[in-house]
Amino acid sequence: MWPKDWTLPFISLALAVALWYFVGGDDTVDKNVTVPIEVINLPRDLVISNQFKQDILVTISGPRKQVLAIEKGDVARQVDLVRAVPGTMVIKNENDSISVPRGVKVLRIQPDSIILSLDKLIQKQLVVKPITKGSPASHHTLREIRMKPDAISITGPQTVLSELDLLETEIIDISGLSQPTQLQIPLKLSPALLDLIGETSVTADLAIIEETVEKKIYGVPIEIESNKAERRISPAAVTVTAALPRSVARENKELQSLFRATIIDENEAGKMTVRVVPRGSEKNAEPIEILKVEPQFVSYADEKKNDEK
Repeated sequence: MWPKDWTLPFISLALAVALWYFVGGDDTVDKNVTVPIEVINLPRDLVISNQFKQDILVTISGPRKQVLAIEKGDVARQVDLVRAVPGTMVIKNENDSISVPRGVKVLRIQPDSIILSLDKLIQKQLVVKPITKGSPASHHTLREIRMKPDAISITGPQTVLSELDLLETEIIDISGLSQPTQLQIPLKLSPALLDLIGETSVTADLAIIEETVEKKIYGVPIEIESNKAERRISPAAVTVTAALPRSVARENKELQSLFRATIIDENEAGKMTVRVVPRGSEKNAEPIEILKVEPQFVSYADEKKNDEK
């Protein structure tokens, strides 16, 4: 038969059973768990320049449920760098350096220390240098290579960037090229730079042009504006010395038609400067270079006669 006042003994029994279940009834286990390393308070002008393991192996002992919770990632090894300066730091992994729940003990940590190399963080502009091999097609030449971008700004450790002045591309093969070409070329990067900027490519614009020959073209007529067409100039034509592509010089018999000669404002002596440009130069149709114009000055024929009188 239950005693009349049975409520209080029943509650005490229930609390005792619950306490046994949650504390005494939970097995105590030893287990190796992987704990991540968490770097905090790193100064903005510093950078960790070495590769270090991002986690450590910790042997803990405690109730099974709490150990399982730690295994799921509820605990981290914090490394506070608020007082860090450039150089090498050796940080000891003491048992009390990891904060664990009450009832759990840290028995061992592997490795027993963390080594960090701290370096000054700088920014540097590095010029991109194209590296080529081979030769263009016969009678063609590589006039220039335009890189886009022609320089890259990199932020990283001072010890890495201070030794660099430029970034080289992987080899660009120009063998047999006979016309302007645009290529995507990866940069040749050291492992340290690869970690900083990853795989990076640039654009190479190759200005491949045909070789030129120097030609003297006689009898290039001077064009006169329509409102002055009734007046004659002397001389009426000029001789142009120009650098022409080989194919143009070989195939075009009427070389005079390649040029347009006009006159510019006259000077105080009544002479007018002759200006010669390749026809179609606005469209860059042919890479023709004007080397010399003879004569450089002309005058109106009637004014010349008056001068003679």
